[in-house]
Amino acid sequence: MEPVHSAPSWLCHDDLDRERLLDMERRLRPVRVAAFGALAVALLLSAPWVGWWTLAPLGAAVVGFVIGNRGLDTAARPEYRLALAWTFAQAMIALSVALTGGPQSEAVAWLAIPVVTLSARFSDRGLAAGVALTAILMACVTVGVDAEAVIDHPDRLIFPLGMLVAIACLSSALMHSDRQHRTEAIIDPLTGMLNRKALADRGVELEQQAALTGEPIGVVVGDLDNFKAVNDEHGHAVGDAVLKDAAYRMRKALRAFDLVYRIGGEEFLVLLPGADLDWAVEIAERLRAAVSEEPIAGLVITISLGATASEGREFDLGAMTAEADLALYAAKRAGRDQVATPEDHPLSLARHSA
Repeated sequence: MEPVHSAPSWLCHDDLDRERLLDMERRLRPVRVAAFGALAVALLLSAPWVGWWTLAPLGAAVVGFVIGNRGLDTAARPEYRLALAWTFAQAMIALSVALTGGPQSEAVAWLAIPVVTLSARFSDRGLAAGVALTAILMACVTVGVDAEAVIDHPDRLIFPLGMLVAIACLSSALMHSDRQHRTEAIIDPLTGMLNRKALADRGVELEQQAALTGEPIGVVVGDLDNFKAVNDEHGHAVGDAVLKDAAYRMRKALRAFDLVYRIGGEEFLVLLPGADLDWAVEIAERLRAAVSEEPIAGLVITISLGATASEGREFDLGAMTAEADLALYAAKRAGRDQVATPEDHPLSLARHSA
């Protein structure tokens, strides 16, 4: 399968933005259930006055998010799925407001609630688009439903719009601060790759996901060949340039939902959701070719890689990393600049023959 290069999109600048988006979506799911539950209870309690049918649009919004979340972790552009689910949910909330009286409804301000989640997922561009859409929906369910009521009482639109802008400003400031601190905690400053802390968090999530779906997960461990000699003979500035360029090339060779982590000085680990062993080996070969295709800082740089996958068994990040390490050592002993699997390592062969 050809890798899908992680090109920027209108909503996400790069794969790190996408990883933050997916991480926040996982955190928001239980909170979203509670929020929709609170709105449903409010509609149930108000049903004798506003009617039972108002629950239908809210139920449709929940279904929209359930559908949008299917296969989200392996989607090439998960940001568009989430944006579509969010837009549909806003439209359904707007329909509920229209059914409960439009400008006379106390629920007009409900449209401002989902805006809190926008800054948690998307860039300022996505937040601005969401606020604009919500403002249009507020106008539609007030002026569009009963223009005279709004003309007589402009506050029925002005107050919800004011709440909308205030919530957007506050949530944006809070999320910018949180994003900065979280980025500093999980991003390697030299290469821009995710670090060991991010790997540990993602590993737990993938273990749970694999237990539910049964899909295999590939693990590739790579180590730049003779990197110590680069530092010793050419200096650490050249060594840093080699690391940064190699990291960039590896990221470009991966699919949008594959993630590469820097786990040591010149050692990297790649997680490949849905990949069996053959697929993991193919991706590892692409990484090897990407690193060595052209000189870096005037030097010929190569990488050795070990690949394994969890097909037919439970995914355990620690065990899989150890297997990939065995394969990496086999690749090093065989002459470097190549890909190996655990079966290529003597210890693995001895274990399989026992």
